[in-house]
Amino acid sequence: MNENTFTYEPRGQVLVIHLPKELDHHNCRNLRYETDLLLAENYITKIIFDFSRTEFMDSSGIGVLLNRYKQMAGSGGSVALYGAGAQVRRILYVGGLARLVPCFDTKEAALTC
Repeated sequence: MNENTFTYEPRGQVLVIHLPKELDHHNCRNLRYETDLLLAENYITKIIFDFSRTEFMDSSGIGVLLNRYKQMAGSGGSVALYGAGAQVRRILYVGGLARLVPCFDTKEAALTC
């Protein structure tokens, strides 16, 4: 699997998004576009972001996560994430997302919340 691509894992009404090594302005446009299509075509009530491969994230990544959080909250859904390392957790905390989006260590924990 290419370390710079997104992969999507549908699990019923849950969509797990496996993020690449870097989540920045170069690839956030693709993430927005692809998730817009997936959300329009499927009844998704929860999005889970997998940060286990992600080593870098900039403000564009924060923007995408915040947008998906607002979109899911507006439709009664939820967002969670798992696998974030220390660097990414710090960015999530500084960006204010750590207070909005539950953070888990494993996919199993994120799926059961």
